[in-house]
Amino acid sequence: MPANPAVTSASDAGRATADAHRDADALRDADALPSSATVGVSRISRRQWIGASLSSTAAALAALASLTTFGGARTARAHTPPSVRAERHEGASGRLDPGVLELAGPWEIGGLSPAQSGHFYLRLQVAETLLDAAPDASPRPGLASAWSVSDDGLTWRFDLRPGARFHDGSAVTADAALISLRAAQIAPSLLSQAPIASIEAAGARTVVIQLARPFAALSSLLAHASTVVLAPSSFEADGRTVRRVLGSGPYRISDLQPPQRLETVWHDGHDGPRPAITAVRYLSVGRAETRALMAAAGQADLVFTLDPASVARLRRSPGRSRLMSVMLPRVMMLKLNAGHPWLRDRRVRQALSLSIDRTGIAQAILREPALAATELFPPTAPAWHMATRDPLHRDLALARQLLSDAGWRRHEGRWLDAAGQPVSLTVRTFPDRPELPIVATALQAQWRELGIPVRVAVGNSGDIPLGHRDGSLQLGLLARNYATAPDPTPTLAADFSPQGADWGAMGWHDPRAGDALAALSRGGLSDEHAAQARRQAMAVIQTEMPVIPVAWYRLHVAVSARVEGVQLDPFERNYRIDQMRWARSSPTL
Repeated sequence: MPANPAVTSASDAGRATADAHRDADALRDADALPSSATVGVSRISRRQWIGASLSSTAAALAALASLTTFGGARTARAHTPPSVRAERHEGASGRLDPGVLELAGPWEIGGLSPAQSGHFYLRLQVAETLLDAAPDASPRPGLASAWSVSDDGLTWRFDLRPGARFHDGSAVTADAALISLRAAQIAPSLLSQAPIASIEAAGARTVVIQLARPFAALSSLLAHASTVVLAPSSFEADGRTVRRVLGSGPYRISDLQPPQRLETVWHDGHDGPRPAITAVRYLSVGRAETRALMAAAGQADLVFTLDPASVARLRRSPGRSRLMSVMLPRVMMLKLNAGHPWLRDRRVRQALSLSIDRTGIAQAILREPALAATELFPPTAPAWHMATRDPLHRDLALARQLLSDAGWRRHEGRWLDAAGQPVSLTVRTFPDRPELPIVATALQAQWRELGIPVRVAVGNSGDIPLGHRDGSLQLGLLARNYATAPDPTPTLAADFSPQGADWGAMGWHDPRAGDALAALSRGGLSDEHAAQARRQAMAVIQTEMPVIPVAWYRLHVAVSARVEGVQLDPFERNYRIDQMRWARSSPTL
């Protein structure tokens, strides 16, 4: 079986298209495939392999069809896209359950604990965090209706919302909240980063968190999905193991069948108004093509995370439902092992970056040139997007010069390192996001132009953290969301800490970036000094290249004609179902 077709230039279109057709022909005879297949260095399941190859083939064919301007273009600074767009597309009304909002997305329900599945509980409004997030990422009331911080920044007091009740009917008290918050202090939960000395109750409705040192990022961590507050009866006697999910949100779970299905109904004991939509069903659908077909056939009300080819098809077919999109603080990037002998020199990492045609990738594969990443954060994250900095761009001549400066030399069309050893690299990626394998093959082809052979290894997403921990990773292509906590500071501080992180830096640390992020985490900076610290951290990362940004992300959601009032959350924290309503003209109600 050939690898995914390389996408490099218009002249390669014919050969790559033929490869893609051969892939598709072979995949039709799926029974001939082994129970598992080795792609690169990793073994993946037959189901994953088929899904990845089909997705990549479809993306390649779609990309090649629009390849006329691909290759050679210097990356331009992206303009600021509208935060949310709505378009009309056609979709026949499906046979959906009347009164049940049907959702479909790629995410599987990994378990009951908030560390595993808290994002489901938060998005579906089953559970709440102490604090919520405003559109500008600033904290706002959540389960805590008010909070205060002592002058020394060490004592935080949270007053719980009067009238809040768990889904078992018990009142939300400070003692009850302590169980969830203490469980959330266990790594890998983000709250484990906070220097918490104690969490105690002060009366029936006040939670007091005492810090060992100032840590302003605490408010952001307390809005993270892993810190949702569940009823004490949700836990086993050990206070950590979750046996059932009883939150305090407007919806309670009526059926939970991991990893695919979760159903909720309105909780009539909630202290808010009765919502118009009172029943919800979420279904995990891994294949992007299947989700797109569900959207087109009207088999779901909201279909999340549509791939570029499906978005283009839906845009071409106007009709009764609509396509909505929002820019996310998520970036497709390369994680580099800066401790590896071939990647230790900053000039080599910069050369790899300078050989990437981001605009070509964004246009041909993602179908939106504005998604070409000029830096780590998109313009929709203005506090972290440094618009005055030179954008990332392609310059093969400079890339070759940097490799020569690093002591490398050319020999028979490829590079030898300073010790005279031929250089070749492996990039690992995974098919959970279907665009990653095809982008990896595009990068493979672009680095071949530079003279560096690169092998693409498509496996499981866990292969990259595993390679980080055992030191075997050279390059990893992944998608990183820096706003899982509304303020990116704690995630960045962890990713670029001296020890690095599974999805962050590897074998690299720079005290200039570390000190700036540490200062931001402590807080107490003036607005000017905070902005200066962000600029310093981003400038160091942009120059040193412990990670290489490739493209930004836009979330696409197909919305059926049955539902109105849909809002997309750029932090992907809350689907705001309680603010939706059924369309009066809906034929299925």
